[in-house]
Parts: sequence; C-alpha cells; structure tokens
Amino acid sequence: MARLGSWIEPFPEGIYVRPADAWVDPSQPKERALVTHGHADHARGGHGTVWATPETLAIMGVRYGEQNGCEVAYGQSVTVGEVEITFVPAGHVLGSAQIILDWNGERVVVSGDYKRRPDPTCEPFLPVKCDIFITEATFGLPVFHHPETGSEIDKLLVRLADNPDRCVLVGAYALGKAQRVIAEVRRRGHHRPIYLHGALERLCNLYQEQGIDLGELRLVAGTDKKEMMGHLVLCPPGALNDRWSRRLPDPITSAASGWMRIRQRARQKNVELPLIISDHADWGELTDTILEIRPKEVWITHGREDALMHWCMTRQIKSRELNLVGYEDDEDE
Repeated sequence: MARLGSWIEPFPEGIYVRPADAWVDPSQPKERALVTHGHADHARGGHGTVWATPETLAIMGVRYGEQNGCEVAYGQSVTVGEVEITFVPAGHVLGSAQIILDWNGERVVVSGDYKRRPDPTCEPFLPVKCDIFITEATFGLPVFHHPETGSEIDKLLVRLADNPDRCVLVGAYALGKAQRVIAEVRRRGHHRPIYLHGALERLCNLYQEQGIDLGELRLVAGTDKKEMMGHLVLCPPGALNDRWSRRLPDPITSAASGWMRIRQRARQKNVELPLIISDHADWGELTDTILEIRPKEVWITHGREDALMHWCMTRQIKSRELNLVGYEDDEDE
C-alpha cells in the first residue's frame, strides 16, 4: 500500500506535485508554479506558468512584471495534469490562499502562511478537512500568544494623541502589514492623512485599486517637517533608523510585528513603541487549527518545527518536517 501523500514530494526548493508536474511556492523558476501568496519568499519571478488568485498575480505583476498567469478565484477548481486544484482563503495578506490538492482519493492542503485573526484587508482563513495539512510554524512556540489587534492599535493612537509636536513612525512590511495597520487605524476612527515612505506607495495603491479603502495617503518626500507633526508615518522596517527618518518631526519609533513579543528584539531595533501585530498564526491558532481540521498527518514547512512536532506526537498525530529552504520566518523580510 502506497504511503499517504506519496505523490507529494518535498524538495529544498519547494513542494513538487508529481501527477500535476507542478511546484507549490518554488524558490527557483519552474515551468509550472502554484503560488499561495505574494510575499517574496513564496512568489518569485521567472516561472513558465503561474496559478494564483487574481490579487496575487496583480502583486507579482507589480514586483516582477506581468506574469503568464492563470487566475484561480477563491472556491474555484481547476485541473492541472491529473490533480484537481482549489484555492481558498488563508487570511494572511490580500489574495493569500491555501491550495487544496485532490488526487486519487487523497486530499492535501498546503496552507502557505496563514492567520486566524480578523483582518480588514483580506478574506478570513477557511478551515478545510484533509488527509495531510501542510502548515507553517513561524510562531510555533507556546510563548507566542498575539494580543487582540485593537488593543495594539489603541496604544499607537494614544501615543500619537499625547505627542502632537512629534510623529509616530511605524516600521511595517510593504506587503500586507503596512496596509493592515492603515486599515486598522481607520477602523478605530483615525481619518487624518497618513504619510508613507516611497517604498510603500506602489503596493498601497494596488490595495486601493483592489477595493481596500486606506483613506488619504501622502508621501513623505517633498513634505515640510512641520506638516507631519501629530501624524502617523509608515516605512519599511529597515528605514526606521536610517538617514531618511531625519526629515521627520522627532519621530517616536514603532514597529508592527509578531516578533515585538520579544523585548530584546525591540531593543535591538531601537523601537520605543512595539506593536505585536502579526500576519501569522500564533501557537494557539496553529494548534487549534490542527484540532479543527483533524488531518491524518501534519507536515511542517518552516519555523519552530520541533515544538509543533512534539505537540502532534503527544496527540497521536503523525507529523514530519519538510526542510524547505528560502522561506523566511521573520516578518520584516
């Protein structure tokens, strides 16, 4: 009797789906690529044909140029080779998807990166029963428990209101995190203009084009320092402490990341206001998702594999580590 999932082969450069002759999130150019979402450690240029959601293909177009893409909407099924493939929401960023692979009576779900928290910028995660669940484990340690997002946004807005002669500079990854922070502060009633580092402009414009309302956004470039007093400013994490920030009015440095749970990391990055806002599932969400889906096997792609494998073992759930390379476990990319 064939081993469960014997038609799915993990290689260092990605997951090969043999009866489809296709790869999931390959780190090297392939003739056929199934892409879960637009982050650069999952979506790369140079593939022959790409199957992805329309939003992910649009993101890849901004980053790599126009793709030879096959759009797959949420809930739509297509056949690639001998495999029926369906994309459903992953709740990670705009257009992010879990890829359901059905072949010969077996179902494998490749989750990509995912979270279970509400996010106004993307569709919520949809749990799917399956034989094999391929999961990330970025925050796969019991110490990681993300707080409620609204409370973190409230901390940000209180600090801003208390310092009308300064600005709050938030380091946030260009795809997903920056737009989520903006959308969340809008939901909390902050409708003043928000200023952007130029590196965030293209993807924020793309989100707006895709129907995500981010309100009034302005570029820092060409803006007088005094105009930005009392305002939020967003930049890539790497720009928090570089020369670019000198043009801002005495900025209060902040960063939005699940890693802000670790105080030492916040200190290393000279972050005054750490915001624990993650686009990845925390420990409880990882384990609750496995219990909800109830797969026969759990395959773990990247992150804190050992702890999640041990948790599975104590519950008689078969698990394995895939040892893929090129996936980042740092939200700052």
